[in-house]
Amino acid sequence: RCKNLSVSFWNSYWMLPSDVCGMNCFWEAAFRYDYMKTHPSEKMHLAVVACGERLEETVTMLRSAIIFSIKPLHFHIFAEDQLHESFKDILEEFPYEGKVNYTLYPITFPSESAAEWKKLFKPCASQRLFLPLILKNVDSLLYVDTDILFLRPVDDIWSFLGKFNSTQIAAMAPEHEEPRIGWYNRFARHPYYGVTGINSGVMLMNMTRIRRKYFKNDMTPVRLQWGEILMPLLKKYKLNITWGDQDLLNIMFFHNPESLYVFPCQWNYRPDHCIYGSNCKAAEEEGIFILHGNRGVYHDDKQPTFRAVYEAIKNYSFGDDLVHSLLQPLERDLQKTTHTYCGRVYKAFIKQLTKSIRDLYARRSKG
Repeated sequence: RCKNLSVSFWNSYWMLPSDVCGMNCFWEAAFRYDYMKTHPSEKMHLAVVACGERLEETVTMLRSAIIFSIKPLHFHIFAEDQLHESFKDILEEFPYEGKVNYTLYPITFPSESAAEWKKLFKPCASQRLFLPLILKNVDSLLYVDTDILFLRPVDDIWSFLGKFNSTQIAAMAPEHEEPRIGWYNRFARHPYYGVTGINSGVMLMNMTRIRRKYFKNDMTPVRLQWGEILMPLLKKYKLNITWGDQDLLNIMFFHNPESLYVFPCQWNYRPDHCIYGSNCKAAEEEGIFILHGNRGVYHDDKQPTFRAVYEAIKNYSFGDDLVHSLLQPLERDLQKTTHTYCGRVYKAFIKQLTKSIRDLYARRSKG
């Protein structure tokens, strides 16, 4: 089987750091690809909400999703009207016909309360709360913020849907790993999930279950469905919430903790995981799976480690060799950031990316 692999693949494979993955990883990836071929499933649905100056950031996120994913993707892009033509022009140039489809939607809120939802936290941010009600024919969905970068296939986080027990309807990561620097446990004036709250920048949803569920709450002894509970929550807590729709989700899952599946920090790795010292040990050991560049770190010089990853994926041209055009230049740039706290753990930023590239080459060699 090895003889059939191209010379370029073997050159790329052995040029990568040997401590990240050995031959077992190679054959594991090959066998997983075999399994995907013989066990086809419906496409994965990914949603994002883009407003203002978020076009480039959103497109970079979509590119990262496309590069490594195995099963077909359907993007549900909610954007302001003036961004639609730009999205169309860019997405039509993506060279993955058949693997990627997309639908563009306007930003919409319930008409009787649209003004309140629009001004909650950031413009358009609360649109995500209404996805189960808008996408009525979508069974499951991965919602991500525009400042997300996938460093491994979307398929892998999508597989968490199969790990939900009978009561779980959604999956998110904790807001913090270290309570001493946690925001919710120190400052929140409302209920929140768990010890440090949850971050909604990466949210996996079984939307069929969400639409069917009746939620416990602190407003009435009667349980309410998703569409019934949002506005009463906003009215009760609007003077006490800081992070808008994320706070409302924290309140909801505080009262319904059995409904949430919590995935580890490397699936939603943010500057808070390294700017005060490394506090996501799983990412150091296994690598970062999904990078979340909140605080605007992709666009300033405060966290050059995050910006380096963003620039590398933004500038990568589909079809170019991933090792020479993406991985190697990125590693050189990351090595220049070791004077920062996040730069000290820069290997976590390329460990999973390296493995994802190897897995991709393995799939191509068999395809």
